Amino acid sequence: MTGWQTLYYKEVLRFWKVSFQTVAAPVLTAVLYMMIFGHVLEDHVKVYGTVSYTAFLVPGLVMMSVLQNAFANSSSSLIQSKIMGNLVFVLLTPMSHWAWFVAYVASSVTRGLVVGLGVLLVTLWFGQPGMVSPLWVVVFALLGAAMLGALGLVAGLWAEKFDQLAGFQNFIIMPMTFLSGVFYSIHSLPPFWQTVSHLNPFFYMIDGFRYGFFGVSDVSPWLSLGVVAVAFVLVSTVAIQLLRTGYKIRH
Repeated sequence: MTGWQTLYYKEVLRFWKVSFQTVAAPVLTAVLYMMIFGHVLEDHVKVYGTVSYTAFLVPGLVMMSVLQNAFANSSSSLIQSKIMGNLVFVLLTPMSHWAWFVAYVASSVTRGLVVGLGVLLVTLWFGQPGMVSPLWVVVFALLGAAMLGALGLVAGLWAEKFDQLAGFQNFIIMPMTFLSGVFYSIHSLPPFWQTVSHLNPFFYMIDGFRYGFFGVSDVSPWLSLGVVAVAFVLVSTVAIQLLRTGYKIRH
């Protein structure tokens, strides 16, 4: 295997060896969200006319799980390696910053998709949303997971302690995820909060992904694709630059 393939294999093995924590636990969390929100709000929230609220929840929970776990994979791996000191063994290799980037982002995409598939299979017992356009589903899942994997790299390189990384996740990733339309259509919000939602790139990931299931969305899927693609390029550029300069990993 080449350098990036070896690092990718090592990163996939890292999360798979503790799959009960990294895969099963997020799936259980999504099921609990489905049981609570689906049961309480099924008869009170109407979305997209004929779409049941439970079916509406399924794509949102799947994509939320993909994004959160893709971010967690790269960020937690880097911070653990930095604190435990074993990052030096990767630094000693002749791998370029591009190889680092590809390996970490690819492993994050893998974990995100594995968890997302698990959430989809389990939540289908509660509501079956159908799938109008599988291509849109795949494109947004891959692009969203890749962007969060790159953002996890940025967070992992920046953080020097676990509590800094936890702060990044709790005050940036979690709010942007929960305020992205996972549990509601933004058209149910007051005009001010609709405007705020349109400034959140996570909203476009969720909305575009949901379009693949129902064929309807709050905004055009092409607009969502453009926003997510630009966000991915910007975050990836930052991550690659930090890796190239050895930010907080080369002293």
